[in-house]
Amino acid sequence: MLRIEKLEKMFGNYHVLDGLDMEIADGSLYGFVGPNGAGKTTTIRIVAGLLAPDGGRVEIDGIDAWKSPRQTKERIGYVPDHFGVYDNLKVSEYMEFFASCYGIEGYRARRRAEILLDQVGLGDKKDAFVDGLSRGMKQRLSLARALIHDPAFLIMDEPTAGLDPRTRLEFRDMMWDLHEDGKTILISSHQLADLAELCTDIGMIDEGKMVLKGNVSEITEQIYTSKPLIITVQENRETAMQILKEMSAIRTITVKGADIMVNFAGDGDQECELLKRLIDAGVKIRGFMREPGSLEPVFMQITNHEEERVVLSYEGESDL
Repeated sequence: MLRIEKLEKMFGNYHVLDGLDMEIADGSLYGFVGPNGAGKTTTIRIVAGLLAPDGGRVEIDGIDAWKSPRQTKERIGYVPDHFGVYDNLKVSEYMEFFASCYGIEGYRARRRAEILLDQVGLGDKKDAFVDGLSRGMKQRLSLARALIHDPAFLIMDEPTAGLDPRTRLEFRDMMWDLHEDGKTILISSHQLADLAELCTDIGMIDEGKMVLKGNVSEITEQIYTSKPLIITVQENRETAMQILKEMSAIRTITVKGADIMVNFAGDGDQECELLKRLIDAGVKIRGFMREPGSLEPVFMQITNHEEERVVLSYEGESDL
């Protein structure tokens, strides 16, 4: 769906995008993350045709976005990081106005607007004025507007910023529904936990370059297996220690009271085998879990430009 090659953008002497490469496959629900000033919004505006690049190439469905802007814009629905709504219009008038921009008029426009307003939960607000809508409702309206011409590719810049937790969950459900309908979706967000649960793929940008990309399941599995395994032993700790020392997948062992923290390089199946070996050896275990892991520490690690990067949160004495 989207291919970006060596994208460049300068603002004065500041290199916002520095040879950015990025690819989104058809049907992906792609999370685009990075710190403030990393170049996310600039990238999105270039892809949407609102900003000219200084170098590089953007293709949508194999079409050059700058040589054939009309063709590519027909394929894109764009929800910006601001509402972009007209307050002096009713919701139905607002939708029909944007429908007319795509040559959809009359009954077709009214019917299309009704369907989309129902889809985003605003069916009962069609006669309300836009300026009377809440922040969450305005964001829903912006989404409905972006879908008015049934685009294949939906681009959303910080769509859940400022929304309450309940509205964010409802918005996430709408994204899943659109994804299941076959839309390719790009979401820029600072809500890393939401993206990890929602997206199929993720790309992390820093200082105008892609620094991490891949399938979310693979990335989260790597994060999971990189976290320490904490085993709480009730009885026979020495037996447990002996078994742990014999396993090649174990890199380090740290003891703190009844807890044994293990740097374990194995996967889920190997975890099961380890637990079985301990129980079969008569070790009484009352706790067996990975230390919680998420995208946030990875984000902080990759985008931290200071020399001191690693903080240890669990102390103890190594017996390995």
